[in-house]
Amino acid sequence: MARSVAVDAGASAVTGSIHSPRSVLVTGGAGFIGANFVAHLIATDPAVRVTTLDALTYAGSLDNLSSLDGNPRHRFVTGDITDAALVRALLDEDAIDTVVHFAAESHVDRSITGPAAFINTNIVGTFTLLEAARSAWCSAPSTRDARFHHVSTDEVFGSLDAADHPFVETTPYSPNSPYSASKAGSDHLVRAYHHTYGLPVTVSNCSNNYGPYQHAEKFIPTVIRSALGDQPIPIYGAGLNVRDWLYVADHCTAIDAVLRRGRTGHTYLIGGRSERRNIDIARQICAMLDELRPRASGVYSDLLTSVTDRLGHDFRYAIDSGLIESELGWKPAESFDTGIRKTVKWYLANPGHLERATKSAVGIAVSD
Repeated sequence: MARSVAVDAGASAVTGSIHSPRSVLVTGGAGFIGANFVAHLIATDPAVRVTTLDALTYAGSLDNLSSLDGNPRHRFVTGDITDAALVRALLDEDAIDTVVHFAAESHVDRSITGPAAFINTNIVGTFTLLEAARSAWCSAPSTRDARFHHVSTDEVFGSLDAADHPFVETTPYSPNSPYSASKAGSDHLVRAYHHTYGLPVTVSNCSNNYGPYQHAEKFIPTVIRSALGDQPIPIYGAGLNVRDWLYVADHCTAIDAVLRRGRTGHTYLIGGRSERRNIDIARQICAMLDELRPRASGVYSDLLTSVTDRLGHDFRYAIDSGLIESELGWKPAESFDTGIRKTVKWYLANPGHLERATKSAVGIAVSD
């Protein structure tokens, strides 16, 4: 039988309320950010039960959730978010009152060579989840509390010049890659379901994440695995492209704050206030490895190698996270210097993660 929530069909006003999640569906929860968020929820809220749905593509792994093996408050389901029957069944069977939607194809280079998968997962998959939530929650008035949180990226806003102000919540969308275009489409769908059907949604757009369990195809793990393998460390062009970096544990606390206290229908930008050039990050990691695990001969920075730049490579992304900081009282706990040191130490202590993930990495990945 369909459950329902207290929403007004056609509502478009931004309204605020305290949300208390009890049964949470996390999509993409075996991936990098999703797995960290699932662990965060289980560790910080003893009243929460989590159902993790993941298709276990190359980017997801049950190893990322191994710390939750045997936990009675966590259930893992292998499946695709485009499977409408499965998604609806999970919402009903587990009495889901909260959806946190991470599942996405996210590698820009892969989107350039094979965009179809990005349209299917990022747009059709998001549509499937929204339809299931609408059917389960919005069929009749009720006092049930519910929330659909959609996790997105700053890449939907396009590229910044060096002197431009960082992105804010009102920055116009201007995606430049098939990946960012697919995420922009999913963002618009989520907002449309709020304005049209009254579905209680929140959206967050984050800057580049880094930290434990990140897939080997991403920039920071690529630098680490290449260095430790004594292989050339690939850097697009001169490495002058700039990204704002956010430690994954800080991203998890930010999403939790938005989920519980964010205004429905609203978007929050989440950044680390840590802009860095790619070449500077690579050099910093090399210097840390020189200290923590010296090369047999020479220094790791000798391995830095310029390669042909990506097609349509955005120059700079940066986020102004002033809204979430002022409205919800969130701030990142880690600076880039502290976060990157924790990250390098984690990969040194967990070499098997890079070894497993490297088998499915696509070519090179020299900038997220």
